[in-house]
This record gives sequence, structure tokens and C-alpha cells, in this order.
Amino acid sequence: MRLALTAALSLALVAGQARAASDFDSDEATGYRVQNYRAPVTRPVEGGERIDLPALDRLREEGAVLIDTMPQRGGYDPATGAWRIVDRRETIPGATWLPETGRGQLEPRLAAYFARHLARLTEGDRRRPVVLFCLADCWMSWNAVKRAAALGYARLYWFADGTDGWTEAERPLVEAVPPPVPPLDDR
Repeated sequence: MRLALTAALSLALVAGQARAASDFDSDEATGYRVQNYRAPVTRPVEGGERIDLPALDRLREEGAVLIDTMPQRGGYDPATGAWRIVDRRETIPGATWLPETGRGQLEPRLAAYFARHLARLTEGDRRRPVVLFCLADCWMSWNAVKRAAALGYARLYWFADGTDGWTEAERPLVEAVPPPVPPLDDR
């Protein structure tokens, strides 16, 4: 009996430590994942619905907007807004690549960039379906769905398998070129 109690307490302690380590990766105030982005996503997406490849196909036929949130190591040039492409990116055909918009904390200029392109791509229709993705096991697109929901978009979908799932299904990718980041005061 005493051994069973000790084992149960040990398991509870380990589970609590695992939860604490996982919770440490997210900002308590906002709920966004702020580090260790390349890890299995253990929470349901907030503000949207997780979809699989057949659902993505249906949404593409319906005219959904596709947004790739894959980060870019080079960042953007603050003077020109042009992205410094360090790593070439290939994405799902028809998608728009908005690098760095899945971070847990966005600088104001990137937050405005994300909001501006969502409005442009949806033509201001917050009910138009929007699919966000990155790679498999990546919190970037999870964060972006949550962020788009906070902006009032109502039909948000998270393709959690991202470009990894697309290529595993033997579908071709196309070269992605992100739009430049406009100056913060340029509306």
C-alpha cells in the first residue's frame, strides 16, 4: 500500500513538472506560445478549427485564403521593409507567405503587417474562410489562428500538418515570396 502511494505521488509530481515545463513556453497573460515553437502542439487551436488534407481541399475549392506563417531567419530590412531571405521557402500553391506572424509576441509593425494582409486577402470579409499553416509540429500557425480570431475573423482553420503534410501527400510546392513589410504609419 505504501509503495503504491509513493508511486502514485511520484507520477503526479512528474506530470505536474511536465505541465509546468509546457506552460512555461506560453505567455500566461496572452496564451500565445512564445518559445519552443517546433514541438508537438498539445492544445486545441483557439479561435479556429483544426483540419486535415481533405478539408483543406474543400476549403481551397470554396475560395479560402491560405496563409503560410513560416518564420524567416533573416528578418526584414527596417528601412525598406524587404525580407532578407536566408532560407528559401516553398509553400502550398495559392498561399501567401507572411513570415514571423506566428510568433507569440509581435512588434507593432509586424502586427500591423499581419492585420493589413488579412484584410487585403479576405477583401475585408471577416467571414471568408482563412487557412493558416506552417510545418507539422509548429506553434507558429497555432498562434496565428488565435491572433486572427482576436482581429475578428470568424472562419479560421488550422492545417496543422502544414507543408510537411502537403508534401507527404506527394503534392508539389511552389516558391514563396513574402510581401514587404510597410512602414508602420503607412496605412
